[in-house]
Amino acid sequence: MSLESPDAPSASEPPARPGSRAALRIAAATAAFGLAGVLASAPAAAEEADPADRYVALGDSFTAGPFIPVTSGDPLLCLRSTNNYPQRVAEALGAADFTDASCSGAVTEHMTERQDLSLGQSNAPQFDALTPDTTLVTVGIGGNDLGFGEVVLRCAEESVTDPGGDPCRRHYEQDDGSDELAGRIPETGEKVAAVLEGIRERSPRATVVVVGYLQLLPEKKGCWPVVPVAEGDVGYLDSVQSALNAELEARAAEAGAVFADVFERGRDMCAPASEKWVEGIFPTRPAAPVHPNRSGMDEVGDRVLEALGVREHSPQA
Repeated sequence: MSLESPDAPSASEPPARPGSRAALRIAAATAAFGLAGVLASAPAAAEEADPADRYVALGDSFTAGPFIPVTSGDPLLCLRSTNNYPQRVAEALGAADFTDASCSGAVTEHMTERQDLSLGQSNAPQFDALTPDTTLVTVGIGGNDLGFGEVVLRCAEESVTDPGGDPCRRHYEQDDGSDELAGRIPETGEKVAAVLEGIRERSPRATVVVVGYLQLLPEKKGCWPVVPVAEGDVGYLDSVQSALNAELEARAAEAGAVFADVFERGRDMCAPASEKWVEGIFPTRPAAPVHPNRSGMDEVGDRVLEALGVREHSPQA
């Protein structure tokens, strides 16, 4: 089978003279072949992917929503709520295909490694949910890498020794005067940057949204003993969390991702029960201690939608 153009001269034919009909036919055939090649090689991404086509949610317990009714999913001990922010986003977008891969207790390594849970259960690597045709990824991760749980428990214990002082800050102060928690911020940022790179490699067409963490404490005045953080440690811990959110925002910008800013004062663990978005050590609404409640999840969902440029927050709006 010949690969020559039907208008191409044979080896025995003399070359076509410039301006001759044969030359014009050859030029036209060459141009048409070249145009077809350009069209064939044009990236399919010229047509923007609709985020609602295939949405995957990744993250830890601030994404999963432990103990917010109703817990569902497999494995059950990931404690994913049917009223967490990924569900709200999926419903508002009318997502054609939605996977919530988040799991309570997850750290960045659980994006690529299996997460062992109790009772013999485990959650598959969250990146397993990503595919080349995924069009939207939300990711809320980094809090456990910083050590949210450990810090809360340590500061609660230390507060009993000096409720009016700053025993927790002093606990994390190093011999050289540096702060251990401050040092964890860039380390966590590097891990999150690797996660964002991994998402881009697996789902190059996806819009990626990095979701910040709802503020846990007031800027200054706390509410000991309802929330057992010593008076002088309230501002300290708030500044650490603010630094984490700033780090997440910076890493999102570097990776070309969208950042959903959920910062809001007056909605922390010390706020009145009807106004708080994060429950305290002793929850007043169904939610895990020191975690978002239903109102908090709804707000985070709305902030994600706003970051995506979606004005209507529900299909009924």
